[in-house]
Amino acid sequence: MFRKLIIVLITVLISGFNANAGSDGELIIKKNQPAEVKDCFESINRATFAFNQALDGAIFKPVASAYRVLPSPVKSGVSNSLENLSNLLTIPNNVLQGEFKKAGINSGRFIINTTVGILGFINVAEYLGFPEYEKEDYGQSLATMGIGPGCYLVLPVLGPSTLRDTTASVVNFVGGDAWYNVTVNNDTQYFSDFDYYASKLTSGIDFRAKNFDAIENLEQNSIDFYASVKSLYLQDRQQKILNTNKVIETQDDSDWEEIETQ
Repeated sequence: MFRKLIIVLITVLISGFNANAGSDGELIIKKNQPAEVKDCFESINRATFAFNQALDGAIFKPVASAYRVLPSPVKSGVSNSLENLSNLLTIPNNVLQGEFKKAGINSGRFIINTTVGILGFINVAEYLGFPEYEKEDYGQSLATMGIGPGCYLVLPVLGPSTLRDTTASVVNFVGGDAWYNVTVNNDTQYFSDFDYYASKLTSGIDFRAKNFDAIENLEQNSIDFYASVKSLYLQDRQQKILNTNKVIETQDDSDWEEIETQ
């Protein structure tokens, strides 16, 4: 009953936003300009950012450093498996965004990689010539509906976000994430909640390892590391929403890999 009520509230919220937002693509682009996102809670965000940095230095950085020395096939296999799982979030958002062809392609990708690719460890779909994979999430879907990002937020452990993306994360807990449903909501003989949280933790480590040098260089060369991370994150989100690789403003975030927080 509570879950159904949450779904209804989210639906009403989305409908209300859309009534004002319209369907103009230019409006969507304007709403998601990094410079237009206000840092309404800057003092709290900076305190949370400092906490996350301390946590990174104590846990994620050392673990990511050790992870980097693993053989390349192992690291590639882990990344492939995590990417394969992310299809379970991307596919429903392809549908929400009206990208039915992509939903079909990603469904085929998931089936092939999960079976022939040994739970996604081997990206067989890539060898078969499937188009380049683009992740989608509920925050991106809300953006394509014309909903603006709202204020910038820094979440404990999870890091950069916005009010829109944080709200979209709630959808995972009301049935929007198939992987969450199979593991946490419905503990089966094959999967448990440990598998879900382990995959999220591994995603964080994989992300930190991929961006190890880029993050270190950014921190060393930034006058304000907090502001630099915020700028990179907001630009990255705009690129994901618009499905473009175009560098926005003056920052080159080509080394900035996306981490799933949804």
